[in-house]
Amino acid sequence: MNYPAIRQARFLSRPNRFVALVELDGAVHKVHVKNTGRCRELLVPGATVYLAPGDNPDRKTAYDLVAVEKGPLLVNMDSQAPNRAFGQWARAGHFRPGLTLLRPETVWGRSRFDFYWESDAGRRGFVEVKGVTLEENGHARFPDAPTLRGVKHLEELALCRQAGFEATVCFVVQMGGMTDFAPNDATHPAFGDALRRAAAAGVEVLAMECAVTPHSLALSRPVPVRL
Repeated sequence: MNYPAIRQARFLSRPNRFVALVELDGAVHKVHVKNTGRCRELLVPGATVYLAPGDNPDRKTAYDLVAVEKGPLLVNMDSQAPNRAFGQWARAGHFRPGLTLLRPETVWGRSRFDFYWESDAGRRGFVEVKGVTLEENGHARFPDAPTLRGVKHLEELALCRQAGFEATVCFVVQMGGMTDFAPNDATHPAFGDALRRAAAAGVEVLAMECAVTPHSLALSRPVPVRL
């Protein structure tokens, strides 16, 4: 996926989870943060950030904050980007062979999954996509804050598997150069436990890192999953 007309700015502060103050062209601007997570290790004063023009002319903020530099890493922070990038990757034939249907936002049981898919071989399944922005010494981690919703999705994916569907949780790592991916048990041990139970029940656990530029995000290669 691509972003048009990216602007580089300097991060100043984050008054709330939706808004950041940045310095752009020598002036302070209020911008929309496209990630409601904590991102404390990313949004630090002085960090170089990248802004995309907003698509709503009536909005109070003219730009969306979509990426940030963390030392040598460029991290995409757009929480909507992983689903879009996964969809492009899957439709290009990289997820399942003979894909005939990839439908977003599909309800099954108590959950609304990110994708439902079917293939010409009669296979069918559900995918839940999780964007990963937390990095620790070259290791990707999720979540960066407790997520009861994430635990529920994993439990529902296990039920999908029991009902005869294929089931996948895909962690889209919004940066490159990672050694591996693992659940962040220190922050939310219940999520790590739920992920291991889901894997034991037959849910596919996939982690894909991305090629990231200020202007684009694309799934590039799988990284090892450590459970």
